[in-house]
Amino acid sequence: MPTRLEIHTRATVLDGKPFGASGAYEKISGTIHFAVDPEHPLHRRVTDLALAPRNAQGQVEFSGDFYLLKPVDMKKGNGKLLLDVPNRGRKVAIEMFNSTPRVPDPTTEKDFGNGFLMRQGYAVAWVGWQVDVPRQDGLMALDAPRAPGISGFVRCRLRPNEAAESLPLADRYHIPNACSNLDDPDASITVREHGGAPAVTLPREGWRFTDAGHVSVKGGFKPGAIYDVVYRSANPLVVGASFLAVRDTAAFLRWGTAAEGNPCEGGLNGAYLFGVSQSGRFLREMLYLGLDEDKQGRMVFDAVWPHVAGGRRGEFNLRFGQPSLNSQGTVGSLPPFNDEGLYAKLVARGRQPKIFATNTSAEYWRGDASLIHTDDSGMKDAEPATFARTYLFACTQHTSSSIPPPPTDANTGARGAHMFNIVDYGPLLRAALVSLDAWASKGTAPPASAFPRLDNGTAVLPEPLGGFYKKIPGATFAARFVRPSVLDFGPDIARGIAAYPAKTGEQYKAYVSAIDADGNELAGIVPVEVAAPLATFTGWNPRHPDQGAADDLMQMRGSTLVFARTRAAREQSGDPRLSIEERYASKGAYLEAARTAAQKLVAARWVLADDIEPILERATLRWDFLVK
Repeated sequence: MPTRLEIHTRATVLDGKPFGASGAYEKISGTIHFAVDPEHPLHRRVTDLALAPRNAQGQVEFSGDFYLLKPVDMKKGNGKLLLDVPNRGRKVAIEMFNSTPRVPDPTTEKDFGNGFLMRQGYAVAWVGWQVDVPRQDGLMALDAPRAPGISGFVRCRLRPNEAAESLPLADRYHIPNACSNLDDPDASITVREHGGAPAVTLPREGWRFTDAGHVSVKGGFKPGAIYDVVYRSANPLVVGASFLAVRDTAAFLRWGTAAEGNPCEGGLNGAYLFGVSQSGRFLREMLYLGLDEDKQGRMVFDAVWPHVAGGRRGEFNLRFGQPSLNSQGTVGSLPPFNDEGLYAKLVARGRQPKIFATNTSAEYWRGDASLIHTDDSGMKDAEPATFARTYLFACTQHTSSSIPPPPTDANTGARGAHMFNIVDYGPLLRAALVSLDAWASKGTAPPASAFPRLDNGTAVLPEPLGGFYKKIPGATFAARFVRPSVLDFGPDIARGIAAYPAKTGEQYKAYVSAIDADGNELAGIVPVEVAAPLATFTGWNPRHPDQGAADDLMQMRGSTLVFARTRAAREQSGDPRLSIEERYASKGAYLEAARTAAQKLVAARWVLADDIEPILERATLRWDFLVK
């Protein structure tokens, strides 16, 4: 349990405006302090925790940023905590469930969107867990302990989207592991022109560290090229302390007393853990390590939901680990991938949370999502655990996009060869949370898993699909698909210590969903946009030629490939897909088809009845935007 919650601000939300039966909400922000026993059997799974300084009681201390939204009267809530693991320091649950812009401190009515999580009665909490997040722009971070006197190598992967003379030794805006010797002759840089190219070592005189956190190469970094920098650092942060911060924050809010400073005292009877993308990979690692139980042996979380994590984990328990890193060829691409291996520790202890694993098409096209439901050979389906469900949100990209979509990825500045995917899977998320809650709290089984399968032919290799997509006027199809490979990081990787470069073996088999006559996916949960289509919606989008490596896929983004407006236009261009005119007699006919599709999704429990009208409002926007 935390030693102390230091509250900095506490305020009522929206001047006390009620969120339905849940009543008014309040928000609390502050710093939460921890002290953990590094010798506890569970805590020995945290790399280097035993090497960190200890207090007089023999415990390791650290602290993190804290934020909570809760009903003013906890008795009016649903008794459940939703702990949203921040994504790179950012709060995402409100954005994704409430369909609202992402903000660090929700304050206005717009910031709370449709109010879904509040109307459901959740207490929603966040804790800073990531050690390399800077404290800027409202980002949440963890002040983790260090392991003093330890030295070792770090591998940093850089892929610029524009020419640059110098780059930071970190992913985007994150804080790098400092280079401890700028003139180290053992440091190295390799470069690959694209995802399928061999690595070429740059001569040592062809590059230099400009300071402890930046590197430059002669002639500048080339857009689209992939650079791996290996260098020595010292005194690593204990990145795995993050698991204990997340676990103990939830345990405190669930079981702590008012005397101990718990603002939710007596108001919670369950806790759910949610993580998106990087945070979802964090949850997969946490479950793999079995660190979802506390030192008293209590299972802290009744349900855990990794979203858009694919088959990866990450550098979340690695000496000199970079929690920010999101690339293939890292420790995060090591097995186990499917439920049998990933959840082995949970099965061994005899108690498991309910688990949802949801992914978009983008995680399949990047090559790792299908690994979660195939065996190690890649030749047979591997069924989800009895306590888990696996779902594909068909024809979607990593995160939902606006209408019109942005020209560049807001996180990376990357552009695609096509318009970004505009399918909104927010309604599917909301229905899934209701199903997960019913399963965890009432034992009501959710809908069966829905994903591409080998045994029914809906799981296929990606390359042959190019024959269809290349027939679509104006469409391009990537020439390369990078799949995860067997990796060997040396004999100490089980202790969280990696040797670089990793030895690389054969590639794993990776699959995507089969497609219909429109190029839309057949497997998974089919959203309204696909059941009543105006376009082909994909989970892939080639890199823009101006940003280099145009035959590689973008990370995380999909495409919108609009149908021809009329039959004449279709025939003139040679488009193999029926035109909009041939599908719908009018805008009204299209909206009626969208309504019918939404109602079928409600009947199947993939969508909530309350979302039918918002779905139709977005369908109107979609028609007006796509049908010129």
